[in-house]
Amino acid sequence: MEAQARANWREDISRTATPSEGCFQATYPSIIWKQVACKEAIPRVAPVPRWSSFGASETAGNGNDYTLQSSTLITQAVGTFPVVTGVTSEKGVGVAAYGGGGILGANEYSLQINSSFNSTTAACKSHSGCTVWQQYVYAPDYSVQGEAAVFMQYWLIGYGGTRCPSGWGSDGAGDCYKNSAAATAPDVPATQLGNVKLTGTVTSGGNDTVVFTNGTTAYSSSGKDSVLYLATVWKVGEFNVVGNAGGSEAEFNSGSSITVHLAVTNGSTTAPSCVANSGSTGESNNLNLGSCTASSGSTPSIQFTESN
Repeated sequence: MEAQARANWREDISRTATPSEGCFQATYPSIIWKQVACKEAIPRVAPVPRWSSFGASETAGNGNDYTLQSSTLITQAVGTFPVVTGVTSEKGVGVAAYGGGGILGANEYSLQINSSFNSTTAACKSHSGCTVWQQYVYAPDYSVQGEAAVFMQYWLIGYGGTRCPSGWGSDGAGDCYKNSAAATAPDVPATQLGNVKLTGTVTSGGNDTVVFTNGTTAYSSSGKDSVLYLATVWKVGEFNVVGNAGGSEAEFNSGSSITVHLAVTNGSTTAPSCVANSGSTGESNNLNLGSCTASSGSTPSIQFTESN
């Protein structure tokens, strides 16, 4: 009964709006968000896929991933790992195609819910070819060793020129990026992925929020939807455990198996499409993708298992 009560709380808190922009925590059984200090998370780039490396690997990430595709606008996406077996270790390793960058070493990984990057919004300010991309991220050791960051990373893909908007960084390839404020959460070892949940929400005219839940505590960061206006175009979601920034790879021990579940709220009960080779993050893992199943219901979803 207690386990079910905690599961219900994790569901409830992920659907409870934060009262304002900023960072918040909540602890079971309370479903009241309490404001906490945010931290500035100086952006480490979590890049788009390098399409030229498609076919180089059968493992998940760098575009080779399933996405949930909805015919209606998504207002919330919830990522979980309902079954995790055989995971005894994980380490972040550099990938040559990305210059070997990222946060590397034992238990260095990130959880990401990503939109697609094929839609334009008012955030592009009429720059030809510009599209938006939003990532909801949990990243251990992101700014401070021993602390994880929970934040959103915003992108203007193909913004062009040499000048990004004020407050945005440039990747040198015509794309601009910045982070939301970051909530501080514990570093969770990869062996405990079955205990965590990552949620991303959008609110047109309001705030977008990322929520990371670990056991009986939830951590959130909220920022204005008007940064990218994702609420006006969000129809595609990707969720997985991958490398921690810089195009890196999360390398799991042999014999690992992780079931990935992504559910959305989209005003529909119709089963979404599960589309292969359509991921939007450049980070990856060393697990091989199994088949994907799409399900209907009050929160339509996709699910697949990856293993090595």
